[in-house]
Amino acid sequence: MTTAAPSSRALAHPTRDEIRLESVLHALADPMRLRVVRELAAEEGEDAELACSHFVLPVTKSTTTHHFRVLRESGVIRQIYRGTAKMSALRHADLDALFPGLLDSVLAAAARQDDRLGDGGSDGAGGLGGLGGLGG
Repeated sequence: MTTAAPSSRALAHPTRDEIRLESVLHALADPMRLRVVRELAAEEGEDAELACSHFVLPVTKSTTTHHFRVLRESGVIRQIYRGTAKMSALRHADLDALFPGLLDSVLAAAARQDDRLGDGGSDGAGGLGGLGGLGG
């Protein structure tokens, strides 16, 4: 069953047991979503959170919101409201428990691809750079 906090602003998340490999791979396959995951993974600490407004993606606000929803509903991230900010955190422990090494492998492969292509993310292919837009 999907868990949600008692608040009317609570967001639904899959429980650890509900997370499916197909959904996680789908979420990570998109360059914008992979960029978000990489930024969250780059933060210090297991419980690091970033506000949705922190992310600068070269897409519209509504598209950014869609990407965050896909990441949340697949179980890749957890989101919670703190005041007026919607905070996002990577569910690294849950993903590692279900699919050991998957997330670290994907993140390492994305970094190698950036190095190989000399990309740095300027075109939205998964790097940490970006242009315009925010949401969550």
